[in-house]
Amino acid sequence: MTTFDDRENAFEAKFAHDSEMMFRAEARRNRLLGLWAAGLLGKSGDDAAAYAMSVVESDFEKPGVDDVVAKVAGDLAGKASEAEIRSKLTELMTVAKQQLASEV
Repeated sequence: MTTFDDRENAFEAKFAHDSEMMFRAEARRNRLLGLWAAGLLGKSGDDAAAYAMSVVESDFEKPGVDDVVAKVAGDLAGKASEAEIRSKLTELMTVAKQQLASEV
């Protein structure tokens, strides 16, 4: 194998790793958002965990975060605005990445 082939394989492996880590970070962020929203809804324990999972699953409907924001905004019905939810998503992405980095 040539040096070029080695570099190509390394770039492909890095791309695959980065894509997997981004997917995991987004799923973790959505779960954390679900737990946050569950707290605003007065849910705790298993109910909060189930709600958080439903938020994670809502992200598979369409690309991007609009489906997640729409679900949470609809469920919160005035307890948090879409802008607050989007701000929380940004904040929780940092937390999710930190959590994943500490697990590795």
